[in-house]
Amino acid sequence: MSIKIIILSVCVLFCTELVTAQTERMKTNRVIDLSGSVGKSQGTGAISFIQLRGVGKKKNFEIGAGIRFTSYFAESNYFISAPARITSGRTGPAVFFIENIKENIDSLLVPSSQFNAVNLSANFGYHIGQKFYAGFNIDVIGFTFGAKKNVNYINGTIAVNSIAKPTAFNLLLISDNDIGTLNSEFFAVYKVNQKWSVKAGYQFLFAEYTTATNVQQSPEPNDRFRNKVSAFLLGVRYQLN
Repeated sequence: MSIKIIILSVCVLFCTELVTAQTERMKTNRVIDLSGSVGKSQGTGAISFIQLRGVGKKKNFEIGAGIRFTSYFAESNYFISAPARITSGRTGPAVFFIENIKENIDSLLVPSSQFNAVNLSANFGYHIGQKFYAGFNIDVIGFTFGAKKNVNYINGTIAVNSIAKPTAFNLLLISDNDIGTLNSEFFAVYKVNQKWSVKAGYQFLFAEYTTATNVQQSPEPNDRFRNKVSAFLLGVRYQLN
């Protein structure tokens, strides 16, 4: 399946979800979600608008679509070779279960990073009683913008100066098949009152740079480098309806 077909299918899915949810307002929840994380020499902040529709007789399970703005910042971080055909020696869903081939992976040292991603997200959740809610969300498709950076490409003991910018296009394709900057969260929510909730959970994010040239030449030419961010997150939610 080509990337163009995947993109078209995802866009149709999200548009259908949003239109259908609009026609069933009494069965939907609309929320503003704000979350952030801080790790070693890096962190993120994100704000989302999410529309969720209850599923099943009791509507405890929810599924919906959202749009998320994620800001990523870091200092002196290493980004490693990104494409699955380099990291795993193959592509497709199976790469999720395959260990990286260490000798295929080079790195990119970025002295400082700050860029922003805007993505459509898929959202899932379950109401646990009146006060608690558990959920999962993941970015599906979007774009990233940010400044060019002077970087150092590192292959063993060899370092080469280059220029890199955030990978512009983001697409969820499973594990190292993914392209660009994509955010995901596992979380729990406690409802403080009818409008406000507090949130805690775990974040997994791919942040990616593309170099001006194919600085890596083995096992094949490559210009994409990725940093995988794992961190605890805190946040708040505001109910719009």
